[in-house]
Amino acid sequence: MDKVLMKGNEAIAEAAIQAGLKFYAGYPITPQNEIPEYLSKRLPEVGGVFIQAESEIAAINMIYGASACGVRVMTSSSSPGISLKQEAISYMAAAELPAVIVNIMRGGPGLGNISGSQADYFQAVKGGGHGDYRLLVYAPFSVQELWDYTILAFEKADEWRSPVMILGDGVIAQMMEPLIQRVPELKVYDKSSWALTGAKDRPARFIKTLLMGEGELERHNLKLQEKYKSWKEKEVRYETYFIDDAEIVVVAFGSAARISLSAIKRLRKEGIKIGLLRPITIFPFPEEPIRQLAHEIERFIVVEFNAGQMVEDVRLSVNGMAEICLYGRPGGSIVTSEDVYEALSRYITAGRSMVSVE
Repeated sequence: MDKVLMKGNEAIAEAAIQAGLKFYAGYPITPQNEIPEYLSKRLPEVGGVFIQAESEIAAINMIYGASACGVRVMTSSSSPGISLKQEAISYMAAAELPAVIVNIMRGGPGLGNISGSQADYFQAVKGGGHGDYRLLVYAPFSVQELWDYTILAFEKADEWRSPVMILGDGVIAQMMEPLIQRVPELKVYDKSSWALTGAKDRPARFIKTLLMGEGELERHNLKLQEKYKSWKEKEVRYETYFIDDAEIVVVAFGSAARISLSAIKRLRKEGIKIGLLRPITIFPFPEEPIRQLAHEIERFIVVEFNAGQMVEDVRLSVNGMAEICLYGRPGGSIVTSEDVYEALSRYITAGRSMVSVE
């Protein structure tokens, strides 16, 4: 299969088309604007509906309604726009409605800037909105993975009846790379037991999140927690690099992992036994693989483009069995492999717990 050159945002958009997207609603915000721009032309060509909503709040509630009717839906935005969507995301998780939600992170807090950042990690993996809910969250680190995991996100959203998030950033979304437009055989999920398709030949049904009966809400929450527990058992994804002989392991996701990998290759040429563990699902987080490594590795270095968020999940996984260092860059600026190389070199030289937020 031939490779094609695509920008990250456009790869997400076309992958969504190939995955069966039929309804998109969104609102412009940089650096994700190529997604709605691309879909505004492409989606009607395949019989789908594209809506530029009057706001982010309107957009997320539109996909709530369309998902309730049983079609594949998606919305996309960037950091502050995703914040505006949080209430309805909580509703969709509670209503067990499938959807793909794309967050191309930008620098923050506030309006920040339009460069890449990873400062929405907490928002993505800890729920973000109100209540005890979680999202299945993929953190791709290449244009090819943006394509592959967008398609997988639609499949998993239907399989688990849950919103699924693609968490990218302005670095990966704006870069162009060759990719293979592979499309696996898509599963057909039976939605006839819950979708609102008209009650001409069946009793009326309701999709709701207001559960006022005695014990009703607790039973529903326990059901949701069982689902999230199953994710931890079945949906954890990660990759390792140069782990076999490593004495130090970097943990990084998304663009930070990509940039760290270049620095790690340079350090290995200098004789440093250093490796990388890259979470692909940041919820569910690869707790057990990191815990197992902690029995053998003395030091972990967490590299993330924020002031320190994923490092908390690494600490919980390691549980005191190894030393942990943070190299955080919260400025929403372009971070180079040279920057990471120099930071890792300083840490290796320092040798003890070093926290660097620059």
